[in-house]
Amino acid sequence: MPTAIHRSVCPYDCPDACGLLVTIDNGRAVKVAGDPEHPFTCGTLCPKMNRYQDTVHSSRRLTRPLERCGPKGNAVFRPISWAAAIEKIAGRWKAIIADRGAEAILPYSFAGTMGLLQRNAGHPFFHRLGASLLDRTICAPAKGLGWQAVMGLTPAPHPDAVRHSDLVILWGINAAATNVHFLKGVRAAAKHGAKVWLIDTYRTPTAVFAHETVVVRPGSDGALALGLMHLLAGSGRCDPDFVRDHVQGYDELCAQVLPDYPVQRVSRITGMPAGQLEAMARDLARARRPFISLGSGLSRYGNGAMTVRTIVTLWALLGPHREPGSGCFTSTSTGGAFDMDLLKRPDLISGSPRTVNMNQLGQALNALGHPPVSSLYVYNANPAAVAPDQNQVLRGLARSDLFTVVHERFMTDTVAYADIVLPATSSLETSDIYRSYGHYCIQRTRPVIPVVGQSKSNRQVFALLAAAMGFDAPVFTQRTEALIAELMAAPSPLREGIDMEAFNAGKAVELAVEQPPGRYATPSGKIEVRNPGLQAPLPVYLPPHGGDAPLCLMTAPSLYSLNSSFYERDDLRRRQKRMHLLMHPDNAAQRGLQDGQRVVVFNTLGEVTFFLRSTNDVPPGVVVAEGVWWLAFAPGDRTVNALTSQRLTDLGGGSTFYDNRVDVRPADHRSA
Repeated sequence: MPTAIHRSVCPYDCPDACGLLVTIDNGRAVKVAGDPEHPFTCGTLCPKMNRYQDTVHSSRRLTRPLERCGPKGNAVFRPISWAAAIEKIAGRWKAIIADRGAEAILPYSFAGTMGLLQRNAGHPFFHRLGASLLDRTICAPAKGLGWQAVMGLTPAPHPDAVRHSDLVILWGINAAATNVHFLKGVRAAAKHGAKVWLIDTYRTPTAVFAHETVVVRPGSDGALALGLMHLLAGSGRCDPDFVRDHVQGYDELCAQVLPDYPVQRVSRITGMPAGQLEAMARDLARARRPFISLGSGLSRYGNGAMTVRTIVTLWALLGPHREPGSGCFTSTSTGGAFDMDLLKRPDLISGSPRTVNMNQLGQALNALGHPPVSSLYVYNANPAAVAPDQNQVLRGLARSDLFTVVHERFMTDTVAYADIVLPATSSLETSDIYRSYGHYCIQRTRPVIPVVGQSKSNRQVFALLAAAMGFDAPVFTQRTEALIAELMAAPSPLREGIDMEAFNAGKAVELAVEQPPGRYATPSGKIEVRNPGLQAPLPVYLPPHGGDAPLCLMTAPSLYSLNSSFYERDDLRRRQKRMHLLMHPDNAAQRGLQDGQRVVVFNTLGEVTFFLRSTNDVPPGVVVAEGVWWLAFAPGDRTVNALTSQRLTDLGGGSTFYDNRVDVRPADHRSA
C-alpha cells in the first residue's frame, strides 16, 4: 500500500479545531502535521497533537470487548465477542425497563470527540429508549448565557480581528494551553504597537505573551469590570452619542449600580492596588480598538454568568462603535450552520423523562430515586476523573447493583468500574463533520486508516444496540455518509456561498458570519446593559460560592493534556513531570512545606496527594493544580476532582470547578 497524505481534523474539545495532514503508510498513521492551508490554524499544532499517531496506535488501545471478572474498580476483565456484549447489554436493559422503567438508565457523554455525528450519535437511541436525559453543562454554559444577557444572539467577531487591536485583554484565558493559534493574532497586534494584558488568578504560561499580568482574587473579575466602568463613566470617558443610540440601560447602570463600586471597594474585593485600577481605566479610555478574549474558567464559579455579563458590559461601553479591531470574543456562533435536530432527534422523546445534570453525577448515582439509576452508559467521557466530587462519583460507580457500560479507547478511571467495555474508534477511523467554537471554519473527514482491532464508532454501536432493542427507525440504520449528505442538504444561511468542492475534498471552509455595524441580535435591537427578561435586570457583582478553608483552588489546564485526555502518552506525561500543586512560597513556609515534597490537599469533600511546587507565579491564598490526571499515574488514590463541588453556576447549571477552597498539609500528617 503506497504512502499517502490525507486531510483530517483534531477531534478534541479545543476551540482551535486544527486542520491536520496525516501521512499513512501500510495502513498506519506515521506522521501528523498541521495543514498549512487551514485559514486559522495555518499549519501549526499544539504539543498535544504533535505525534497524534502515538495515540491512535498506542499499545494501550482497547481493541476488543471486555467483561468484568473482578471487583469494580480493579480493572480485571476477560475478552468477549461483540455479539455477546450487545446481548448482555440489551438483556440487562430490558430487565431494568420491565422492573423500574427506562428512566433508570442514564447516558453520560460529553466532548470526547467534537465530530458532530459521532458526538451526538447516542441522542436518538436514548430518546427512543426513554432513558433519563442528561443536561450536558460541564463546560461553560454560564459563559454563553452571560454573553447572551447583553448581546443576545449577536455573533462574536472573527478571531483574526484581534490583529488590528491597540489593546488586547486576555481575560481568564490561558491561551498557551487552550487556544494557542489565537496567540498568532495577539503577537501580530503587539508587533504593530498594541498593548497586551493578561488578567488571571495567577501567572499562567500565557503571561510571556503579555506586557502586563494583572492578578485578581479568584471569582472577583466581575467586581473588577464594574470598578473600571465606575472610573470610565465617572470621568465621562464613555461616548454619550453611542450609548444613547445603541445601549439600553446605560443611565440606569450609572445611577443604580456603578456608585456601589468605587476604587477602594473594588480594591478590597479583587486584591488589586487602587493605583493599578486607575491605570487600567486610563489605558482603556485611550484605546480605540480594545479587544477582550474571554476564557471559560472565570465562568466556572457560582457567579460565572454574572461575571461574564459584567465583562461584556464593560466592552460594550467601550468597543462596538470604535474602529475595526475592537471586539469581545467568547466563542464563535456556528450552532445554526447545521440542523442539529437531524442528529439529535428530539422528536423521538416520548413523555417527559427526567433530566440529570452531569455535574451532579455523584448525587444521581447515590441519592436519586423513583427510580434510582440502575444502569450507566458512558461514551465520549471519563466521569470518574472529570466529574466534580470524585469520591461521590466513585462511590456510585462501585455500586454492585449499577450496570455500567463504557465505550472507550483506553483503560481510563471510568473503564475500571465497567461491567462491559466496548472498544472505540479514533477520529482517523470514522467519517464526520467538525465545526469550531474558536473560529468560523467547518470541515469534513473520512476514514484514513483501517479500524484498529475490533473497535467500533459510536454510530455503529448504537445501531447494534437499536437492533437488539427492536428499534427500527431509519435513523439507526442510515449510513454515515448518507447522514452527512442529508445534513449538508438542509439549508442554512451560514453555509451560503461556501466552496462545496473544497469542503467535500476535506478542506476547511469558512462560514459567512457577519453582523452589520450598529445592529445587535437582541430583543431591543440594542446592547442590553439592562435586560428586563432577567431576575437581575442590571449587572452587579455576586460573590462566588467560596468556603471556609484558607486557600482558593484553581483546577487549571495543562500545556500537555486536555482535561483527562492524552494521559496514555508517556512523552506528554514526562513533560508534565509529576502531579504538582503550585503554591506561593509564603503559604508553603507557613505550613512548614518544602518544594518537591508530597503534600495532601484537603477539604470537606476529600483529600488528594500532590507534589509541591513552590513558585511566585501563584499569589498568596491561591493554589493551582494543572491537568486532570488518571489515577494510574497519580501519587495517591484520588485526583483533583475529589476536591471540587457539585454546586452549580448562577445560570445554566454549569460546573464550578474554580470555586472551591482547600488547605494543605504534609503527606505524613493527618488533618485535625
